[in-house]
Amino acid sequence: MRQPVLAVVSVLGKDQKGVVAQFATYMAERGINIEDIEQRVVRGFFVMDMLVDLKDLTCDLSELITGLLELGRKIDMEVRVHLHSERRQKKVAILVSKEPHCLQQILHDRAEGKLHGQIVGVYANHPDLEPVATKAGVPFAWSPSQEPDKHFDWLLQSLQEASPDLVVLARYMRILPPRIVQAFRNRIINIHPSLLPYFPGAAPYKQAYESGVRVHGCTAHFVTEQLDEGPVILQDVFHINVGVDTADDVRAKGLALEAEVLSRAVQLFLDEELVVVEGKVIFKPGISRFMKPGVISQ
Repeated sequence: MRQPVLAVVSVLGKDQKGVVAQFATYMAERGINIEDIEQRVVRGFFVMDMLVDLKDLTCDLSELITGLLELGRKIDMEVRVHLHSERRQKKVAILVSKEPHCLQQILHDRAEGKLHGQIVGVYANHPDLEPVATKAGVPFAWSPSQEPDKHFDWLLQSLQEASPDLVVLARYMRILPPRIVQAFRNRIINIHPSLLPYFPGAAPYKQAYESGVRVHGCTAHFVTEQLDEGPVILQDVFHINVGVDTADDVRAKGLALEAEVLSRAVQLFLDEELVVVEGKVIFKPGISRFMKPGVISQ
């Protein structure tokens, strides 16, 4: 028996009737067997990931992909084709300052096999976290930020050379200039220590403590030119025992939660379980669901 030749076809666009039927018919007419399928409609958008076997394909592969893209254009759908044999780990660049908690969590989760990506480097505006990166075997580089233009020139050049699929602000504590945001549109994830849109900007834990709120939290979001206004990926909360918890207690609870939420958001991106559509994050099955042991065999 010939080995399967697996691929994942991803489809995204405004919901309409007959999308699955059109793609299924297209596949069948070319000798393609559909092994598995995940689909859903979120906020009026249709998202689908389809695992297919190309071993009995009756046309050229380039012709198949061109045809799928053309079918997508005809019905105003975005189509992507991922060949399983060519699937590579996404590259991740991490930006840091002095606080270690988010970097440590990401490195820990990578070591535990939770992050399906390659960390190509840690880039900083202070040298403090070099030992953390070095211990994990990750390249570290830094440039002082007293002269912002020079620092951001260095950072942009470093990121362009590393060519990451994702840039993670692991408490980087600097506002990225538009030229960097534009170079990595919808590929920069930040963690903000509040439930946005509440307590944006600086010192949110202090603001929360002094305001007397009983629930506070953090937000993982994509970075845009507008400060703390990018598409929200994840939010989570912790409780404040007003009158008992000190300002330091509030901050300690927040730091622990920040690290967890940021790492979970990174996992979702690397597993292709989210997309940004019209300024909002939509969750989808993700091709990694098809790549888990036991789901497919080769």
